[in-house]
Amino acid sequence: MLLHDIAHCRAGDKGDTSTLSLFPYLDEDFSLLVRQVSANRVREHLADHIRGEVVRYELPNLCGLQFICRQALDGGVTTSLALDTHGKTLSSRLLALVL
Repeated sequence: MLLHDIAHCRAGDKGDTSTLSLFPYLDEDFSLLVRQVSANRVREHLADHIRGEVVRYELPNLCGLQFICRQALDGGVTTSLALDTHGKTLSSRLLALVL
């Protein structure tokens, strides 16, 4: 099963940091996300894009996880020559994680 089978993700950015917010389609799948989607797994899965640390925050009242990914945007929106300077595709890439 791929992560996108049970969850959706939104991306935001600030400087060279990308925030990825992950939410299950069904609240009952939140505990599965907590068990399966660690900061280390996200860091390893997105290793081609993220050079810094990944920190995970649990938002149990919203049934969501938020990942703060440092050094993820090739310097940030105003300095990067990357095609996706905002890192919006990182959320789609994360959803390809195998659970």
